[in-house]
Amino acid sequence: MSSTPVSIRFDDALLDRVRRSAVMRDTTASSLIQRYVEEALRAQDFPGIVFRDGPSGRRASLAVGPDVWEIASALRDVDARGDAAVDAVAADFDLTPASVRIALAYYGAHADEIDAEIAENDRAAEEALKSWEAQQRLVS
Repeated sequence: MSSTPVSIRFDDALLDRVRRSAVMRDTTASSLIQRYVEEALRAQDFPGIVFRDGPSGRRASLAVGPDVWEIASALRDVDARGDAAVDAVAADFDLTPASVRIALAYYGAHADEIDAEIAENDRAAEEALKSWEAQQRLVS
């Protein structure tokens, strides 16, 4: 992806906070600012979506619920389709159908990103299962 430089002025105290935060996250101030602007625009486009840090990195989440990839994965795996699928996943996560639809809309706009998170979770789960099975062969 190409990038174009832009001049922007920050309050000294804010820029200091950005620089300290970038150091803590092992990135540059410029990269951190770019990430936060991108996330703010996405949150504006999809009210109810927030971004959280975690063991798997930064990811989109419902403000009042799980990560978007978890909702997408559940929708993929549920037996129902259409409104019934949305209702079933909402019930499983104790969410409103409207919240599930917010996650679904975000998925629609960023499917590659969410699919990669689902694939990574599936890979990690398979690895954990293989490890557990190996352990059980030793103790069973």
